[in-house]
Amino acid sequence: MFMRGFERFVGGHGYEMRITRFALFQNIFPTGESECIDLVRGRELFNLYFQTDAEHIEPAPGASEALTRLADTASIVILSNAPAHGREPRARWLVKNGLDYPLDINSGPKGPAVAALASRTSGPVAFVDDLLPNLESVAETAPQVRRFQLVADERLRPYAPSAERHPRIDDWPSLAAAIAAALNFALPP
Repeated sequence: MFMRGFERFVGGHGYEMRITRFALFQNIFPTGESECIDLVRGRELFNLYFQTDAEHIEPAPGASEALTRLADTASIVILSNAPAHGREPRARWLVKNGLDYPLDINSGPKGPAVAALASRTSGPVAFVDDLLPNLESVAETAPQVRRFQLVADERLRPYAPSAERHPRIDDWPSLAAAIAAALNFALPP
């Protein structure tokens, strides 16, 4: 639900979010203008958001409950593409929202980080992301990892590229059941 929090933030800085594609900066426009912001301004806003406002995002519906159920059997690690200065606000947000799991900050494709995490266990591993490039990166770098796509923000769902080899399940209760099945354990009630 990052986009909703970021939308509120950019609204306070003279911009508006118009969801017309599965993209971040290309959906942000100076209020009333027809051209989206450029990449440089987008990155400035992104970095500022993580310095000042990253703790004001609503969690995806059902995420905390689903991960709590999975954590009875599985180890959960949050892998977030956020700037390094966003670690502490991101960690506080996780705790505040019932997602108190280890946090790894990443930059760029997530495949190498997931491969490193997977190498630390002999059991099966699952990976969840909304971005097809991250899912593809994991498929290439750690093909043994089960991959799932979840697009929590319903406004983005029609625009999100998908691939059959990464099952797409857009609600956490159903996704938790699919992850448990993929990891060969029964999901606790």
